[in-house]
This record gives sequence, C-alpha cells and structure tokens, in this order.
Amino acid sequence: MIEARHLTKFFGQKKVVDDLSFTVARGEVLGFLGPNASGKTTTMRMITGFLPATGGSALVEGFDVAENPLAVRERIGYLPENAPVYPDMTVLGFLDFCAEIRGFTGHDKTARVEGTIGRCFLGDVRHQTVNTLSKGFKQRVCFAQSILHDPQALILDEPTDGLDPNQKHEVRTMIRDMGRNKAIILSTHILEEVDAVCTRAIVIARGRMVADHTPETLRAKSAVSGAVCVKLQGAQASTLVPDMETIPGVARVEVLEDHHSGVAIRLYPSAPAGPLADRVMRHLVQGPYRLEQFSVEKGRLDDVFRTLTTAGDHGGRGEGT
Repeated sequence: MIEARHLTKFFGQKKVVDDLSFTVARGEVLGFLGPNASGKTTTMRMITGFLPATGGSALVEGFDVAENPLAVRERIGYLPENAPVYPDMTVLGFLDFCAEIRGFTGHDKTARVEGTIGRCFLGDVRHQTVNTLSKGFKQRVCFAQSILHDPQALILDEPTDGLDPNQKHEVRTMIRDMGRNKAIILSTHILEEVDAVCTRAIVIARGRMVADHTPETLRAKSAVSGAVCVKLQGAQASTLVPDMETIPGVARVEVLEDHHSGVAIRLYPSAPAGPLADRVMRHLVQGPYRLEQFSVEKGRLDDVFRTLTTAGDHGGRGEGT
C-alpha cells in the first residue's frame, strides 16, 4: 500500500533523511518514532507529495508520488502537524469545501460530510468558526478532512496532539478500527500510543532507520524486560537480597524501596526469563515472607527508544520534527 524506496532529503547541505526504505501493508498501523529533528515529518511530507525527495521515491498503491501526484492524493489521507485549517470557515463549511475538492457532489457529498462529523464527534461545534475552537477540536477537524474520502492509505502526523484523555481514546479507537483494512503511518511522541494503536513501529534517528519491529519485540529489548518486581511486608533488604540472589536464573537484585514497613526489589533474569517468575514465587511461598505485590516487567519502550536514538553522535539539528 505504501512504499518508501531509498528516500533521501537535503535542506541545503544538511541531510535530514538518509536512504530510508520501508513498506506498509494493508491492515498495518505503523508507528513512526524518533526524537525531534530525526526526519519523521520530512519523510511523511515526501510520501504525501508535499515535499519533493532529493533522492529515492515513494509509492502509494503502486503510484509513484513524483510521477502520478494526483493519483496518489486521491488515495491518501493526510493529517499534517499543527492541524492547518481555514480559521474563518465553520466546521461544516470547511468539511463541505474539502468534500467538493475531493470531487463529491449532491447527496454523496452531504452523506460523507455528515458521517464524518458524527464519526469525529464534531456535531456540537459544526456551526462554529474554526478560530473559536480549542486546539483539540481544531485537531479533530483536521483529522476529519483526512478521512472524509475514506482513503486506503492514511498519513497521520501527531494525530492526538492537543487532545484531552477522552478525545485521545476516541481517536485511537478510530485509528485501530480503520487500521484493520487500511495502511496507516502514525507519527507520535507518545510511546503509550504505540502500544495502544500500532501493529509495528519504526524508529529513526539522524534520518536513518535504527529499528523496525512490533511493539512487543521492541519492549523485549528493554533492560528490565522479564524482570520480576516484588514487594514484601516486614522484610529487611540486608537479609532479603542475599536470599533472592540464591534463586537459579537471577542475575542481580535491585532494591527499589527500603522502609521499616517492608522492601520492594526487582530481580533481573540471567537469561530470557519465562520460568523466572515461577521460581521466584515458589521461593517466596516456601520462605517466611509476607507478599504484598508481585509483577513481571513487560519491558519499557521509553528505555529502548532512548537507547536506540542516543547511540552515536547526533550532530546538528535540522528540521523541527
């Protein structure tokens, strides 16, 4: 559905996207992750045809963005950063205008506009001018125009930026639902959004891809993945830690809390740790401990993200995102 082939972009002498290649299939929601100035927004702009590539190419449903720009724009929905909309238009007027640009007329146009207003929960503000809306509602209006024509490919740059928790939940639910039969690229700084929405994630740094995995695989690369966290009442760290270090498969023990009322520790596995939790639990049950909390770490995307994006020299800063 979406294919980037060796995409490269220079701004002057600064290379902001460096030989980037990937594909997105129908049914995939691809999280596009990276720190500021990593090249995310520039890549998305090249895929949509908003910016020409310095090198390489991008295709949407087999159409080359440079050679068939209108065919690509017919098939793509694009939510740019900062939700650009016409401030003096009403919500209804803006979406009606977007529908006409897309070539819809008559009953079909009305049905699409009304359906999109309902789907994006814009009914209460439909007659307000855009400049009177909150940042969150402006974001929703711009999101609405991107899905108005039911595109098979969606490029969403920070789609939940500025939304309150309820609105974020609504938008994420829509993206998850649409992702079942569309190809979606989703740029975000909110790592919990990757878990909530994405089936796959690409991490880029300094314009180059540094990871391409499922969220579960990325989490497994975290230093705490598979570690067992335990909180015990009435225990003392001085005696608890040496005892826990005797459990087979425990590489080291970290004290998280040490109070008179109890101790919290994290036990790191010496190898991929399917059975470690079972061994720790058996040891605790057989000992003189009062268990208050017990959990197994799934791994943390923020740890992996920092490791992947801070390795090596970052050099200068280029584009905004």
